[in-house]
This record gives sequence, C-alpha cells and structure tokens, in this order.
Amino acid sequence: MELVEQLIARAKANKQRIVLPEGTEERTLKAANQILTDGVADLIILGNVDEIHELAKQWGLGNIDKATIIDPATSPKKEEYAELLAELRKKKGMTIEEARKKVLDPLYFGCMIIKSGDADGQLAGARNTTGNVLRPALQIIKTAPGITCVSGAMLLLTHAPECGDNGVLVMGDVAVTPVPDANQLAQIAVCTARTAKAVAGIDPRVAMLSFSTKGSAKHEVVDKVVEALGIAKELDPTLKIDGELQADAALVPSVGASKAPGSEIAGKANVLVVPSLEVGNIGYKLVQRLGHATAIGPILQGIARPVNDLSRGCSVDDVYKMIAITANQAIAAKEAE
Repeated sequence: MELVEQLIARAKANKQRIVLPEGTEERTLKAANQILTDGVADLIILGNVDEIHELAKQWGLGNIDKATIIDPATSPKKEEYAELLAELRKKKGMTIEEARKKVLDPLYFGCMIIKSGDADGQLAGARNTTGNVLRPALQIIKTAPGITCVSGAMLLLTHAPECGDNGVLVMGDVAVTPVPDANQLAQIAVCTARTAKAVAGIDPRVAMLSFSTKGSAKHEVVDKVVEALGIAKELDPTLKIDGELQADAALVPSVGASKAPGSEIAGKANVLVVPSLEVGNIGYKLVQRLGHATAIGPILQGIARPVNDLSRGCSVDDVYKMIAITANQAIAAKEAE
C-alpha cells in the first residue's frame, strides 16, 4: 500500500480541484469528508445544498463545509454554462433550450466547471453508469491532443515483487473499447504508459501482449498487435515498448531472454497492453482473485482532463483512492501542456 500513500502525498503537495457530481450519495460524501479532513484535494460537491448539509449532519461529517457546494439548479453560472454548451454542441444541432436542460444534470454541470477552468477533474459513477459519466466528458472536455480513443487502465498491486516495479503493474484497456483496431490499440498503449507514470510514478516499460512472441504464431489478431506496436512508436517515439509478447515473456526475465532475445522490454515489463477488452477484464480479475492482488481502477484515460468512473459497488475507501488518483492525473495533464 506504499504506492497509495505516495499518491496521497503527491496530491496533498499540489492540491487539485475535483468535482463530485453525486453530492448526496453516502459513500461519496463520506469519502469527501475524509479527503477534506486529510487535505488531499479541494472539492466541489454538486447537489441540493440543504440536503447535503442535512446528510453531513446525519452521518457526522464535520468537514463537508470545507468543500465548495453548488446546486446546478440555483447556480448563477448556469446560463453562462448553457450558452457555452450550446456553442460547443451547435454542430450537433443542440439548441440553447436543450443546453439549459443539460447543465442542470450534475454530470454535465461538473464538466462545464472543468471546461471553464474552475476545476481540474471529476469523479462519479457510484450512482451513474459508465455511459452517463463518459458522455458529457467526451462532449464537453473531449479527448487529449492526438488521442481519439478513451480507455481504462487498472493498477495492480501484486504479491510478486519480481514482476513489474516491485510487484506494481498497470494493465489496459480493461474498461471501455471491446475490440480495438490497431490504431486504437496503439493509443491505448500510449495512454496506459502515461497513466503508469502519472499515477504509479513508474518509468513505463510497455509490453503489447498476445498469444504469440515475436512471430511464434501466425494469426490476424497477432498481426493487429504488431501493427499497433508500429503506430505506438510513431505516436510517442520516446516510449519504451515491444511486442508481440506472451505474458510470461513480458514478465519473467528468463522466459523473455529465451523467447525474445535482445528485447529491452521482455522480462521487464511493468505496463501490459492487452489485445481486447475481454482479455483485460478477465485477466485483471484472475490476478485479483487468484493472486490476491489489489486492483485499483479502472482509471479512465485519453480525456483532456481526468474524468473517472466508479463502480456502483464501490466502497468509501475506493472513492477516496480514486479522488487521489484523479488529482494525480490532473497534475500530470497540466505538466504535459
């Protein structure tokens, strides 16, 4: 858990403004209170102000007043945001009347705060679906420069110190794109490497995984991984990346040396890029359940400013960690500009 402590320390040292649109949700509010108590981030909580104060009193949350609490329905900025949203979406046919309705939705209102430069990231999903969380982010904040594909990374804290960086690995995509094409897979590789650096604080060494190592098997899905490797190198020439590699060749030095001699990544990978969402989702859950690893995420990536999606089954501790992660992503996004 040392890594989580480092995340929290980095967030405390460079406080970011994180929006929580689900301001009356119990786990969110309890995590927010602890974040404010510990001084991890500055929070903007959205919802009915009286209801939030009443719930804070009911649950004994004494530090919620340290947050900025905004009700989209009564905010003096709602017309300004509606006009900006209508302008952003006019090519899609959005009218000012439609925009006025949209900004009353806290998920949209929160993204408008970020777009206006008054917040640095957003976290939701305890009550809302991934689609509902992502839609306003893609419409308003949009993707990062050079990126068109949003994906999700999982931070894996394993009990295998010989793998990754002392047992720390980052895997993508585990959350968004079911069957990425070669171009999307390349973007996933670049974004997952950025997440590894921003969140885990590690120097990324990326393995493009497959059931083949360096041509040991022939198949069109292997060809896709090889093509993605080439595109990823063009997208970021500084990236340390290799493929296609089987998982053991990526993680175990002796296997890597045997199957991919001369590779600077084989046997040393700390970022694992899987060829499909199916592989990613199954893979991280097997590591989590059979290997008793701690899985943190998914961490959404590829958006110009971080917008993260919680599982609806999340705990208070999950929300707390994801606020800290969102803050770290926001710090990295600013540094990249």
